[in-house]
Amino acid sequence: MMRSMFAGVAGLRSHQVMMDVVGNNIANVNTVGFKASRVLFQDALSQMIRGASVGSGEATAGINPQQVGLGVRVASTDLIFSQGGSQLTGRATDVSIQGDGFFIVRLGSETMYTRAGAFSFDTNGFLTDATGGILQGWMADDTGIISTTTPVANIRIPLGQTNEPVSTSILSVGGNLAVDADPADPPIVTAIDVIDNLGATQRITFEFTKTGDNAWSADVIDPDGNVIGTEAMTFDPATGALTAPAPGTPPSFTFTPSNGAAALTFDVDFHGQNGSRGVTQYGGASDIAALSQNGNTSGFLRAFAISDDGVLSGVFSNGRSKPLAKIGMANFNNPGGLVKAGDSRYRASNASGTPLVGEAGTGGRGALSAGTLEMSNVELAQEFTNLIIAQRGFQANSRIITASDELLQDLVNLKR
Repeated sequence: MMRSMFAGVAGLRSHQVMMDVVGNNIANVNTVGFKASRVLFQDALSQMIRGASVGSGEATAGINPQQVGLGVRVASTDLIFSQGGSQLTGRATDVSIQGDGFFIVRLGSETMYTRAGAFSFDTNGFLTDATGGILQGWMADDTGIISTTTPVANIRIPLGQTNEPVSTSILSVGGNLAVDADPADPPIVTAIDVIDNLGATQRITFEFTKTGDNAWSADVIDPDGNVIGTEAMTFDPATGALTAPAPGTPPSFTFTPSNGAAALTFDVDFHGQNGSRGVTQYGGASDIAALSQNGNTSGFLRAFAISDDGVLSGVFSNGRSKPLAKIGMANFNNPGGLVKAGDSRYRASNASGTPLVGEAGTGGRGALSAGTLEMSNVELAQEFTNLIIAQRGFQANSRIITASDELLQDLVNLKR
């Protein structure tokens, strides 16, 4: 009777643990990145009443062991790392993991791991989670190159970051020069702003004048009205294609800006080799124009974008974008061995193994999805079913204790 009572007590304790786990799962049904847990029971050690014996031929049969169990105990509480649904938020710094892996965050000197990707920038430019953990990754150098062979470090985007100006090195001219134009006609004029090394704009003008059959000249004029070079242009009379200057040998021009900037040298692409339209000579109207140039002024950081592989790019006011950092990720041989640390974070343990740090989308690590958050993977239907199972198990074990108590009471009453 005492054994049955203690078995009932063990059942109560075990089912209370199950109730605790189910209650925690239900409480976190809306927790970002939460992973549900499950409880596994196993029977406790059984007391041997009689051992097993081997029969002696036809005279005596074998005897099975006689054992009485001592109740139940909790074998494990396992984390379930199934994928949670995605919630669209539209925030540039919200990121979800599609697949395996964890974000790496550092709080003080401790490194922890999380699936909750609700990040934001603090006043010092650090990318942090909701409770101050700093997201880890790799920072880009001044040229936008990111090396992922170094250890991960804090991701920090300085406030007021600017994009340095880039002087123009090539510009493209394209369009048609009318084949029936007259040398006496006024020049065809087009202009474009180029960028000097100080980030200032300088106006370059092109004047195209017909000089003969299938022949034109192009005067290149600096902002002060000085002709800094003239290019002779010839066309194939059969195809209207530009033959001189030849493809692959763009003419080069140099002028010194009057604002104190360094001398600016740039090539002119007349053949569309930089993806623009080349110069042709066909019938119809002339529509030649300076189309593009590769310089840019300085700009300040205006917005961010995060790609599937974790590259955080800055979008600047001058229309340019530049890689600024890359988010690092960790994976584990046994994620179930991680220790919950609160605040939707985990700590590595001997059971989880060493974190395998790398880039998103490599080494079994999932891809990233910006503007979304991973929702809890708690299945309410399953949890309510488990709640009923835990409740009935608790009630049944309480009846064991009640019945054992009544038997003991009857035993005590035998003396009366």
